[in-house]
Formats: sequence, structure tokens, C-alpha cells
Amino acid sequence: MTARTFYRKLVDAHTVAVLDEQNVLLFCDLHLMNEYTSPQAFAGLHERGRDVQVPGQNVAVVSHIIPTHPTAIRVIADTASALQASNLHANCLRHAIPLFDVNDPMQGIEHVVAPEHGMIRPGMVVICGDSHTTTYGALGALGFGIGTSEVEHVLATQTLVYRMAGDMRIRVSGKLPRVTTAKDLILMIIGRIGAQGARGFVVEFSGSAIDALSIEARFTLCNMAVEAGARGALIAPDAMAIEYVLERAPEIKGATLAQALAHWATLHSDPDATFEVEHRFDASDVAPHVTWGTSPDQVLPIGGFIPHPDSLQGEAQRRSTAKALGYTKLQPGDAIEGTPVQHVFIGSCTNGRIEDLRAAADVIRGRHVAEGVRAMVVPGSGAVKLQAEAEGLADVFIDAGFEWRAPGCSMCLAMNDDVLGDGIRCASTTNRNFEGRQGRGAITHLMSPAMAAAAAIEGVITDVRKLENLHG
Repeated sequence: MTARTFYRKLVDAHTVAVLDEQNVLLFCDLHLMNEYTSPQAFAGLHERGRDVQVPGQNVAVVSHIIPTHPTAIRVIADTASALQASNLHANCLRHAIPLFDVNDPMQGIEHVVAPEHGMIRPGMVVICGDSHTTTYGALGALGFGIGTSEVEHVLATQTLVYRMAGDMRIRVSGKLPRVTTAKDLILMIIGRIGAQGARGFVVEFSGSAIDALSIEARFTLCNMAVEAGARGALIAPDAMAIEYVLERAPEIKGATLAQALAHWATLHSDPDATFEVEHRFDASDVAPHVTWGTSPDQVLPIGGFIPHPDSLQGEAQRRSTAKALGYTKLQPGDAIEGTPVQHVFIGSCTNGRIEDLRAAADVIRGRHVAEGVRAMVVPGSGAVKLQAEAEGLADVFIDAGFEWRAPGCSMCLAMNDDVLGDGIRCASTTNRNFEGRQGRGAITHLMSPAMAAAAAIEGVITDVRKLENLHG
């Protein structure tokens, strides 16, 4: 038998029909929905008189538009957003689709909620009308984002017309230094290969540094692979991933467990499988990273200096650099360290899990937010919020002057009422630093939770390694 990559095995196992050399009809094990990509899909379904084919393999979450103010009952004040949420509620009720609604205690960001409830298992194909569905590769599931018309097709058939991707492998050896995280690693990788460096590929991460990452760190890594243009990201499931899944899916037991373990053991690339592109990196070389521009690949190690457009090769790169500097109001040659910030945001589907909050709290404990800085922590889900409060992390944030918010996407993107004003510079644990991403004219610097916490304490972008007496 021809050697296959892990990606090809997953596609082959889910192929209902081969349509041509580039396209297959793919069965989807789980379809996640949110409030902003599903309304048109449901409307199209109803116009054609169709029902949802497999309601139990669809799950919906209200996450992007929801306010995160800490109130007992959350109310979406914006009329258009409230309509999106009510439409999702009505559509899920009509088709018997499970929904984490606005005031569900376990509500949160879809990419945090799904894994923590045991919905994601190795070998699955998981789709969602959101590009960061690549997150699920951390558990050996092929996840990717789809468009509204595709959402309708999946609702009607539980299948998708899927164009095959190329195979890319990124091997990372060595060991991440202390305080340096998976966020720093993926920012470094994106900076090296570029925002389009993995375009058209599903990336398989491997190597000793990947094996050493926690599952939550792997979520961060796979989540941001899309920022390099990847159509998917995968990590072969190991004992750590299987333990994570089984702890959250106790119904997998007996004969079902034996069958699952036997199948999961096959979920890896064959030793002689061929990858079209391969990259190698050494984790021991990775320093804390911070973005300086308006694309995730415009990034520097914390000790770096803002590039000068004239020093770059290629007219397109010079133009994009000049444009980014004009937006971020930074000067070529200046150090990124020491750049003042007015806002700090810790949260998102990239870094809103309990491990992320612990890392930030370790930096903050016993310190206080700098004068003139507004700092927010938004847990990725209701479950994360409850755990953080039980562990005393919420008290650490509150005592330090952070706002402790309700779960949701919040300030990752300006689709709710957590929006930054023009010219406000934010140290953010999110995944995108595009123009206007956090508010019209707002300036975003992507970094890890520990680095964002350090920025909150110092009032400037700071090398967290220089703070004394770090806990943990």
C-alpha cells in the first residue's frame, strides 16, 4: 500500500465520493455553528424545504457578538446582534440542534467549548463557519473553516464538497525556554514562513518540542496555523491527547474504548510518507515574540527593532511595511520593547483557556496594573471561568486591577461592545492584528498571556523574563 500522510488518511476515511482529481465529497463528523455565519444558511435551507440531515452532529454556540460585562443576566443590547442570537435560538429549536445560548452557564467561544465537553476526538473531521477551526488539530482532528453556502450544504447533507490540500510538515526540535510559550513559537514560525507560507496546505506539526507541549499549548499552535495561510493543522494523537479526550468523554468505554484506541493508534503519517514542503525549527532558539505591524507575520522577538521599509527586498513588502508603520505609528529602527500600551486584553480562542490564565496570573500575582492602562481578562468559556474562580485566579486579576469578565470572544474582534477607540494601543493574546480588528484605528500587538500580563504591569511592551520573582 502507498505510504500516506496523516492528513491523507483522514480525508480517505471520510471520502463519500471522489468527484475529480482535486475534489471529494467529504463526510463531516461534527459541524459547529455560531450566530453570525448560520442565519443565511438556515434561510436557504428553509427556502428549499429541507431539514437538517443529522441534528445531533451539529452544535451551536453564541460567542462573537455577546457582551462580556459581568452581570447575572446577559442581554445583547445591539439590535442586529440580538436578532442574530434569537435567530440562532429559533433555528436550533426548530431542528433540535444543541445550543450553548447567551445565558447558558457553559457558554463560551466555540473553539474552547467543543474540546472541553469531549466533542472533539482523534480522527474526526470538524468544520465551522470560522477560520480558527484549525484548533482541533491539537487532538488529531481535521478542522477547518467553511463559508455560509457550505454551512447550508452541511446542514442539508452532513457532507461537504472539499478541495484537497497539499501536505506540509513542520518539525520543531529542542525545548522551549522558560516562560516562552506555544504562542511565541507559532508567531516565530509565521514570521519565518510568512502569512501565506502555508497557503493551500494542511500542516502537520511534529518533533520533540511539539511532543513536550501541553494539549492547551497545542490548541494555541494549531489555532494560529491559519495565520500562515494553512487550510488545516494536525498533530498526531499521543498518550497525552488520548488522556485529554477520555477524561472529557467518559462514555467511551468497554468495547468502544478498545476500538477507539486501536483506530487512534493508526492516526499518524507513515514513516516513508511524502510531504511536498518541510520546515525545521529549533524551539530552544525561540524568545518571546510581539507583532509590530498589521499582519501576524510582521513580528519580532522582544529584543528586536522595527524594520525600515528600505531595508526589505521586494516592492510589495516595502509597501506593506510602510503602510503598517503608518497605521501602528511606530518608527523604523525603534525597539519594540518599551512601546507604551493603553489597553491589555487576555482571552480569545487562542489564549483564553485555564492554562493561559494561570500563566498570566503567575506574572501578575502581588503586582498591580500600571496607571493609565485598562486591563481585561475574558475566560474562553463558562467552565474556564468557574475553574479560574475556584483556583483563586480571578481574585489575583481583580486584586491587581484587571476587569474580570464573562466568557465570549470579546475584544478579539470588534463584533460586540468590547471595542477599542482610535489610536488605542493594545497588548493582546488574540490571533489577528489587522487594521481595525479590535476597533477602528485601534493598534494591536499580539503576544502570549505572560507577555500581555507583563505589559499590563509595566505599562509598556516588556520582556516578561526581566520581571523578578516570577511565580510558577
